[in-house]
Amino acid sequence: MSSVAFAAAVAYLAVAAIWRPAESYRVDKYSLLMPNVRPKKMDLYLCTPIRIDSNKPYFIVSFEPKADGYTSHHMLLYGCSEPGSDEPVWNCGDMQMASNRNHKTFMHSNPCKSGSNILYAWARDAQTLKLPDGVGFKVGGDTQINYLVLQVHYHRMFTEDETDNSGIYLHYTEEQLKKQAAVYLLATNGKIAPHSIEHMESSCPILEFGKILHPFAYRVHTHELGKVVAGYRVKTSSNGEQKWDLLGKRDPLTPQMFYPIENNITIKYGDILAARCTMESRRNAVTRIGATSDDEMCNFYVMYWVEGTGPLEQQLCVSEGSPKYYWYKDPYLTNVPDEEASIL
Repeated sequence: MSSVAFAAAVAYLAVAAIWRPAESYRVDKYSLLMPNVRPKKMDLYLCTPIRIDSNKPYFIVSFEPKADGYTSHHMLLYGCSEPGSDEPVWNCGDMQMASNRNHKTFMHSNPCKSGSNILYAWARDAQTLKLPDGVGFKVGGDTQINYLVLQVHYHRMFTEDETDNSGIYLHYTEEQLKKQAAVYLLATNGKIAPHSIEHMESSCPILEFGKILHPFAYRVHTHELGKVVAGYRVKTSSNGEQKWDLLGKRDPLTPQMFYPIENNITIKYGDILAARCTMESRRNAVTRIGATSDDEMCNFYVMYWVEGTGPLEQQLCVSEGSPKYYWYKDPYLTNVPDEEASIL
């Protein structure tokens, strides 16, 4: 290539490889990897950035993970206007974890200082994700995504002779694709009582005019207590009746990759997105939503594309979770598929 597509935070790097898929446009490959880090504590979150050439936009069309479940609990790829730090690597996990004075190897900051968007997520040895033909994540150029930040959650300590370069191979094109991809995340706060089965639920309406979302993939994420995670589009008819259309449902302890959405549906202004995680705790103590492996998470990711407009400005939906929020208490939800949402 005559111009460099992606640059490291401190220096521009060259393209690693080139491949040509079935599409008519050329696709290049860039390696976004941890720079041989050595985590020295459990549940350490580390981030590393690359700067994107702002002279022109690029479209990411495939994500190829380089990681294993033994080392990495999960990885997230953020698109940022500004990265959380100017350092080549920094601690980007829980603030209380970072306050421990015995572990000052990495400075602490969030993944993004401004303009945070999740582009991709990986866990449990998930495989490569290839987007539909003609669909890509637009970055650089006139977008607000000036940096990509890789976050890796390490759930083990490394010995003195170990280092890690987990990360993602990004396949991208300079072809200007008409369909822009994005990710909408539904998540909860809350807690799970000991020796209980609990529903962690979230829902948010789509309130941006003129945008038609075409969901094509979903991903679920919990830690150890998750049994079933389900996500829905809820549409209200002219007579006030609500119809719940399943986007995806899965056992979260299987590989946490993006799976195709089988239903050919669209999401428009006024539709509601809703998700439930059915959790089963056999622990003797309360489990809270949090960042460590002993905590829990309830996440449902919807990957979608739009044409002729930009993605949603609001890309995150978070509820208070149990015991404060439940679908059946929400005045905007009816016809809740209670049994269907909790069984595979």
